Amino acid sequence: MVAVTPQDDSRLRYAWRVCWVTSLGLVLIGIAGSTLNVALPTVVRQFHAGPMESGWILLSFLLVNTASLVLFGRVADLLGRREVYLAGFALFTVASLLAGLSPSVWFLIAMRVLQAVGAAMILANGTVIITDAFPPDRLSQGMGVYIGTLSVAQLAGPTLGGLIAEAAGWQWIFWVNVPAGLIAFGVGAAILRRMPRRPREPVDALGNVLLFAALSAALLALSEAGSSGLSSPVVLAGAAVFVALVPLIVLAARRSPNPVLDLRLFGGRLLACANLASFCNALARSALILVVALYFQAARGLGPFEAGLSVLPVPVGIGLASPITGLLGRRVSPYGLSIAGAAMSAAGLGVLMLTADPAVPYWVTGIGLFVAGCGSGTFLTGNTTQVMRALPSGSLGVVNGFRVMIMNVGIVISVGLSLSVLTASVGPALRAQVYAGTLSRLSPVAVGQLMEGFQRTYAVLFAVAVAGALLAALARAPGRSHRRAVASLDSTSR
Repeated sequence: MVAVTPQDDSRLRYAWRVCWVTSLGLVLIGIAGSTLNVALPTVVRQFHAGPMESGWILLSFLLVNTASLVLFGRVADLLGRREVYLAGFALFTVASLLAGLSPSVWFLIAMRVLQAVGAAMILANGTVIITDAFPPDRLSQGMGVYIGTLSVAQLAGPTLGGLIAEAAGWQWIFWVNVPAGLIAFGVGAAILRRMPRRPREPVDALGNVLLFAALSAALLALSEAGSSGLSSPVVLAGAAVFVALVPLIVLAARRSPNPVLDLRLFGGRLLACANLASFCNALARSALILVVALYFQAARGLGPFEAGLSVLPVPVGIGLASPITGLLGRRVSPYGLSIAGAAMSAAGLGVLMLTADPAVPYWVTGIGLFVAGCGSGTFLTGNTTQVMRALPSGSLGVVNGFRVMIMNVGIVISVGLSLSVLTASVGPALRAQVYAGTLSRLSPVAVGQLMEGFQRTYAVLFAVAVAGALLAALARAPGRSHRRAVASLDSTSR
C-alpha cells in the first residue's frame, strides 16, 4: 500500500472543494439551458416570434459560446484562470437579470449573447481548474462528480422551466439564474486559489473571426433549409460561404503560433478520434431534450410542466451514470467506458427512432430516453478523463478549450439541424405552431406530418451516435503519432 502523506490529504481536500465550486458553474449553465428548452414555446408565444427568431433564441447562445471558448482560454492565460472564471459568473448573472426585462425578442437574443460570453468564460476554465486540483489517480472520480452535477441541473431544469412558465411567468426562466450566479461567485471567490499564469501568448483574432463567420453561415443555412428548402438562395449562399471559409480557417491555423483550431490536436489517433467521438456524441445528444419537449407539447398536447416531467429520464440517466462511471474509472479504462457510453447513447436513440408515435405508451419512450441519458453520462466521463489523462499539464488549457469548443460545435449543429429536419415535415404556415407547442390543437393530419419529422430527426441523431461509437473504438491508447503530437504541444506551451 502507498502511504498517504499530509500533503496528499490536504491536496485531496482542496480538490473536492474545487470540484464543488466548478460544479456550481455547470449547475448554473445547465439550468439556464434546460429550463429554456422546455419553456421555449411560452417565450415564443409571449413575443409572437416567428420561426427564425424562435430558433435564434437558442442558437445565438450556442454560436457565441462556441466561437469564444478558445478565446477565453487564451485570455485566462493572460489575466489568470481564477479571475476570468469568476468574471464569467458575474457577466452571466447580470445578463440573466436583463434577459428577464426584455422588451422585445431581439433584446432577449442580445442578452442571450451576453450570457453566452459569460458561459464561455466558465466552461473554458472549469475543467482545467479541476484537472489541476486532483491527483491523477483520482481525476476520474472528480470528473464523474463534476459532469454528474450537470445532470442535476438538467434534472431540475425541465421541470423547473415548465413550472415557472406556467406559474410565475417567462421572466423567471432567466431570473432564477440570478441567486445561483451570486452564490457561485461568492463561493468561488472564497475557495479558489490563484493559479500560476503562463507566459503571454497572442490571441488568434483572425481565426476567431473566421470561425465565427463560418459557423454563422452554416447555422443560417441550416435554419433556412427547413423553411425554404435546399434550393433557397439563403441556404446556397450560407453553404457557399461556409465552404469558402473552411480552407481559410485551416490556413490561418497553420500560420498562427496559437491558433483557435490547433491542427496538431489531430496529429495522433487518440486525440483525433476522441475529439471527433465527442463531437458526434454532442451532436446526437444536445437537441434531444428540446426535440422531445416539443414532441410532448406539439404532438401530444401536454403543457410545459408535464413536458418537463416527461423528459426527466434523460438527466436522471446522466445523473446516475456519471458518478458510477467515475468510481469505475479506477478499475476500468476510460477508453472502455467511452465505447460503452457511446453504444448506449446509440441504443437509446434507436428505441426513440423505432417508437416515434403519439400512441406509443410513455414507458417505452421513457426507456429510450433513460438509456440515452445513461450513455451520455458514461461517455462524457470516460472521454473527458481519457483526453485529460493523456496530456502533459502544460497543454491542458489548449486541449480543454479545443475539446469544449468541438463539443459546442456539435451542440450548435445539433440544434440547428434537428429543428430544420423536424419542421421540414410541415408546411410553412404550421412551423410557428410547432415552436409555440400548439400544433396538436389544429388537426390530426398536421400531427401525422409532424411525426414523420420526429422519425427523421431521431434517425439522423441515431446515425450520428453510431458514428460516435465507432470513433470512440478507434481512440486507442497513445501510439507514436499521439506521442509526437503531445511532444509538439508540450514544447510550444512552455
